[in-house]
Amino acid sequence: MKFKHIIWDYDGTLFDTYPIMSSVYNDVLREWGITETIDNILSYMKVSMGHTHRHFKEKYHLDESFFERYKKLVEKAEYDNTKPFTGINKLCQDICKNGGKNYIFTHRDDSALYVVEKYGLTECFTEIITANQNFPRKPDPGAVIYLLNKYSIPEDEAIMVGDREIDIASAKNAGLRTCYFADGDKPLEIADFTIHSFAELYKIIEIDES
Repeated sequence: MKFKHIIWDYDGTLFDTYPIMSSVYNDVLREWGITETIDNILSYMKVSMGHTHRHFKEKYHLDESFFERYKKLVEKAEYDNTKPFTGINKLCQDICKNGGKNYIFTHRDDSALYVVEKYGLTECFTEIITANQNFPRKPDPGAVIYLLNKYSIPEDEAIMVGDREIDIASAKNAGLRTCYFADGDKPLEIADFTIHSFAELYKIIEIDES
């Protein structure tokens, strides 16, 4: 097994959350009398949620009531409708069966823990870092370095998997190899590997499908 420690992003990597997030965001904008396209909203979300909020706040002079409304609606929608990407459950289980370890570093709060538990994945993860732990946001490498130190992880045995440039940059800033989940997008030049399905990750981390 080439990479024994897999650090995962959550949104858009482990779980297919963007369709739900962008749809709810669009619904709340419409409540405010604002018309946007899902594709445009999604283009900002794929940079980061902070980037999304800043853009639309400045463009439409939104106040905190907008973001509170969005958060309330999206949490319920995600818990009811979010699903892992195809092959994620089996891949995370196979990593563990082969002696590897999985970790999550996400900017979302502990709501992520409930969705992970809902799909029976909690035992697959050695640690899940959420916003509640107050690490600096990506691309800062602080949370990644914390995992390396806490679990005595050699840098050459770890890889981070994410769908955004900030995920890849966070790992690069910590000295790790990276895998970009493109999901139909173009490869990211700074990433060491690019995949379009999680079946491709078996070869990269060098484990066989059981």
